[in-house]
Amino acid sequence: MPIEGSTVLLPLGINHQYTVHRKFFPRDKNYVLEQVQVSLENNLLQYMVDYVKVAYLLRFNPLGIVDDTTLRIQDHPTNNYDHLHEFYLILAGVYRFKYYSDNQLEFIFDGRDPREKYEAEWPETFRQWTKEFCRHEQFLRAILELTVFYPEDYTPQMAGLRLSSFITKFFEVKIDSQKGIVRIRVA
Repeated sequence: MPIEGSTVLLPLGINHQYTVHRKFFPRDKNYVLEQVQVSLENNLLQYMVDYVKVAYLLRFNPLGIVDDTTLRIQDHPTNNYDHLHEFYLILAGVYRFKYYSDNQLEFIFDGRDPREKYEAEWPETFRQWTKEFCRHEQFLRAILELTVFYPEDYTPQMAGLRLSSFITKFFEVKIDSQKGIVRIRVA
């Protein structure tokens, strides 16, 4: 979805300025959930990267032998998640698709505000998914490649493509640029 006030290049090369408006109510659960997910991004990505580091070392260096790779993983400051931003947004979208695909307003009868509910549910699901993802070598290597072993002259397309492929296989969904997230039909 284009950003509010963005310029679009039309087929004939004509630029057109337009404003995008949200199509749902401000208290719509998907809007509130999206806000919660965006606000928790850095904390959850820090959790994921730290968990990946530990999982990788336990899986591929169970004896704890100290070498250059181990030292680099252990000494890496986990503070830059720019290369994981798109992956996080896709996961957040998959969560909304999977658990809140309708956009009907809902009433929570336990007295909590919807924001409180989502602030509890989303991190719990994200942490569970992270644990499940870490069982896959492809995921571990892609995350480490985008954080710990990210060289200055590197373009993250390959690792990003591996993560997109991983999401497609893991959740059996496809991210389509026109339709959004679509379930894959498995024969």
